[in-house]
Amino acid sequence: MNRQKKIKQLLKAHAKKASAKLAPRSTKPKYISKADREKLALQTAADAAVQPEPQA
Repeated sequence: MNRQKKIKQLLKAHAKKASAKLAPRSTKPKYISKADREKLALQTAADAAVQPEPQA
């Protein structure tokens, strides 16, 4: 591989990485660990139990 081709290949790779960084992220939701999910479930259950139902 000649020198110019190597340089061109490196610059192309750097540009690709830079544009990938600026690109919007996928719509995939952020990972939440099992322990955190359990905490959230307990917290929402506790909140639901604490709030009294409005009487008409």
